[in-house]
Amino acid sequence: MEIPEELLALIFSYLSVCERHSASQVCRRWAEAVVSPAVWYYTVVRCDSGEENDQNVHFYQQFQRNVKYLKILCDQSLKANRKNFAQILHNMSELATDLLGLSIVCTGENPYFYSGQDLLQSVHNLFKANSHLHLRHIDFRKMPFNLDDDTIQLVTSRSPCLKSLFINNKTFVCTVTSESLKEALRCCPNLSALGLFYSSLTEDVLAELLNDKRPPLKLLQLHCERMDKYNPAISAEIWEAVAKRHPTLSVDIELDHTVPAKKIPQILQPAIPVASIELNTFTFMVEQVSFISQNYHSTLKRVVLQTTSSDKLNQALIQLASCCLSLEEIHCYCVVSADVVQAFLLHCPRLCKYTLKTSKEPHPWLPEILQ
Repeated sequence: MEIPEELLALIFSYLSVCERHSASQVCRRWAEAVVSPAVWYYTVVRCDSGEENDQNVHFYQQFQRNVKYLKILCDQSLKANRKNFAQILHNMSELATDLLGLSIVCTGENPYFYSGQDLLQSVHNLFKANSHLHLRHIDFRKMPFNLDDDTIQLVTSRSPCLKSLFINNKTFVCTVTSESLKEALRCCPNLSALGLFYSSLTEDVLAELLNDKRPPLKLLQLHCERMDKYNPAISAEIWEAVAKRHPTLSVDIELDHTVPAKKIPQILQPAIPVASIELNTFTFMVEQVSFISQNYHSTLKRVVLQTTSSDKLNQALIQLASCCLSLEEIHCYCVVSADVVQAFLLHCPRLCKYTLKTSKEPHPWLPEILQ
């Protein structure tokens, strides 16, 4: 019994470009199935071979007009990979008007004094070549180079249909200003998911989101780092207004180790509908854990802590377990008591993954998965 071509196309859609290429060499029926647009709707292209004019990149380019959601994985440590990346974006220029989603993920170590200007210029060239794109989703979270105002203004002005934009890429310095964000929100009136540096977020930016003509904001991701100590904190009143205007909003907050301890209480306002919080500050977190229990218990689904063991922390974690009944993940990267583990297993029926160790283990600590 022969497998229908539609089913073959569905199977091949889960394969990498390299594997699709191999499948196309098996027989004529498989080759015909690989050509199906359904195979290429969601596509991940890897630029990591270290060879210029990579065969799999050329194979992908034969079908790029069928791609709607594209993710590019580029090992930027080698020049040949970066050239392949640039070639992909260059060849997309005339076809990008049909693209709905673009995600760029950079891997590997950066060469010395390398700032990604060739990759960023390729992105600029793509958007400059198209005055009006149909892109709905852009994800630059794994593109570890400074995204400046010019880049954000170019991307958003050419993509007025955007529904999600993630630029919280954890670089050492954030160079995107609040003025650029306000302009981006005006250019893209349908944005409902945003990933930003907290230092770019101001009350004026949030005021743009309060506009009655905007659709509901569903997700706001915030990365907080050392530069936030120079910026005024957002008031509780504006957060209350945002939460009221967007009742289904979920906020994800990540604070890295460079955030000054005294700034944390100013960032964590009670009215923020926090769904996920990461406190990667490596400081004592007892007060912050208690604050989370008291204020985010109705919305919280995920917690990550990089902190120091203590009896008080154990007590605060037990309180967290008893308050946050919708919690799905808890990851605490310090040793805790057995009572803490039992408290989360007892009080959190939705818990599906946790990292709670009662004794030191070799790095990395792997989470427990609950079925």
